[in-house]
Amino acid sequence: MESVARGGTRWKRFAVVMVPSVAATAAIGVALSQGALAASFSVSGQQFKVTAKELKGKGFVQYGAMDVGKSGKHPVAVVGLDSAEITKLCQSVVVPVPLFGNVSMTLKAGGGGDPVEAKKLFIDADDLRANATFTNVDIGVSVDRTTKGPGPNPQDKPKKQYVPDSFAQQADEVLFTDVEQRAWATSAGTFKLSGLHMSVKKGKHECY
Repeated sequence: MESVARGGTRWKRFAVVMVPSVAATAAIGVALSQGALAASFSVSGQQFKVTAKELKGKGFVQYGAMDVGKSGKHPVAVVGLDSAEITKLCQSVVVPVPLFGNVSMTLKAGGGGDPVEAKKLFIDADDLRANATFTNVDIGVSVDRTTKGPGPNPQDKPKKQYVPDSFAQQADEVLFTDVEQRAWATSAGTFKLSGLHMSVKKGKHECY
């Protein structure tokens, strides 16, 4: 028998729908509690939004790929960084819950004196807006011959597809400010979040 709270909300059904999204953020909570752990976030085939006041990265690469998931194939631009420091990070996802409406999960970190720190960071995005400064940039290199940042990981397949020897760019360093992006997945070798705050609210509450 399903648990029913006042107002008729079927909490077991609500939990089943929310589990895939909350699982991604649970991994972030573990990373915070233990200092830094490997982390991978892919919100059940849904897009999520990310903003940051500033992102400083070393060892930058970017190339096109096709993410493959339960919701199908999605063309993305993959940004890879050997290391990154992120100030005022915000990540949000909106989950439509049947018979309940939209539920928003928002995560914020790096808003105090210590930034978010990540190593071997990959972001699979299909929309990115920011001010960008590149140091020692190479445009038009082969995706299989990038040397300044983390290249494609063969273990990504079949989750991610890219064309061998296809177009890419790289730089020694990059600075993004006023970042707004829509992503399908994020992964990192280590991800350390300072001042982590997570909230779950009814309705649509996105980072932008």
